[in-house]
Amino acid sequence: MGRSELERLSKQELIELVLRLQRPEKTSRTSSKPPSTDRKERREQAKPGGAKPGHEGHSRTLSPDPDEIVAHRPGHCPCCGGVLAPDLPAEIVSVCEQIDLPAVAPMVTQHQRLAVRCPACGTRVVAPVPQAARGTPFGPRLHAVAVYLKTFQALSYERLQAALSDLFGLTLSQGGLMNLLRRAQRQFRADREAAVSALRRAAVVASDETGVRIEGSNSYHWVFRSDAAVVHHAASTRAAAVVHAMMDGHRPSVWLSDRYTAQQGHGEHHQTCLAHLARDVAYAVEVSDDPVPLRLQLWLGSVFSLAERVTDLAASTLSAKRRALDRQLSAILAAPSRCDLTRALQAKIGRARDQLLVFLDHPGRVAVTNNACERALRPAVVQRKVTNGYRAMWAAAGEADVRTVVDTARLSGAGTFATILNIIRA
Repeated sequence: MGRSELERLSKQELIELVLRLQRPEKTSRTSSKPPSTDRKERREQAKPGGAKPGHEGHSRTLSPDPDEIVAHRPGHCPCCGGVLAPDLPAEIVSVCEQIDLPAVAPMVTQHQRLAVRCPACGTRVVAPVPQAARGTPFGPRLHAVAVYLKTFQALSYERLQAALSDLFGLTLSQGGLMNLLRRAQRQFRADREAAVSALRRAAVVASDETGVRIEGSNSYHWVFRSDAAVVHHAASTRAAAVVHAMMDGHRPSVWLSDRYTAQQGHGEHHQTCLAHLARDVAYAVEVSDDPVPLRLQLWLGSVFSLAERVTDLAASTLSAKRRALDRQLSAILAAPSRCDLTRALQAKIGRARDQLLVFLDHPGRVAVTNNACERALRPAVVQRKVTNGYRAMWAAAGEADVRTVVDTARLSGAGTFATILNIIRA
């Protein structure tokens, strides 16, 4: 805005402009920005590290089945110098453990095809080609380790190559690693389809997405979550067409997401993630002296408190509390305000009003936040920051398949590496 444009502004407009420029920057507490972008407090204002007063200490749990037990028995009495016989009764005074890893080296099995001459007819007989010679020279555990390190520890091809060399003495080219990962990822397709099938039968579905680079272009990593499945999907677009293709006509009872337009209209009812609204409200409380944002913050606090005990209350009690919350929200949204930030917040919440308390109609089945999807997306965000994306779409789609199978198995308590190894061995 130039000088001539500023001169044409009224006094009230200039005041609004100055107040808007004086607003503090948004942080991870008042927006969806990651904590790493927050400015660090001055050292003298920072909280001290370490355990806080009153914190109950914890120690490492001893192994129930150690590989070796070494008993340290005293040999002489420090009082009289007498020899203590090894068969004297003893009691355990203390126990400590030393934990280490054995040296890991590749186990190479060499298959030799032999030929012999038949003594009866003189025919030269050659052994059949072994199964090991018909495919890759790398075994299932090596495939599983590579998939685990690449997908869940966000190693680039160069760092994965170095890790396999330094830890296990294996020399693999980056092209060989790509072929190994592509072979392994194909093993997850059947289980991925089973997870998608379970998602398309779910009554409650939550969804979210985050940006990612694929083949040098801006693309998106989507996640869809239900009680029975977690489905990851790589797509070149953020449009609603991705949801339509994933759900294939299925319309769940409740859809849980943020307020993004492409996430709207996919369920019979919609529960808006209240954590997103809470961050917007927290920012308004910080920058405005208007009482409306504080009233909204207190109202959201009551909603979160109710959500924690929603399964403990009778249906009539929930109905009464919902009516009370509706009355309070109506009064807050109708309150006059001269702050443009407050008015925008009132309008935003007013547009989502029928999506704020849907969880009360499904006690214990619908969450008030979409934090589960955000946690499922976090590894994809880490991968984006560490490796700057994927070289090819097959790599992004393959990793999405692996994450789908592993995250779905986690719902029943299965471990990450164990799931990967079982799928590849099968």
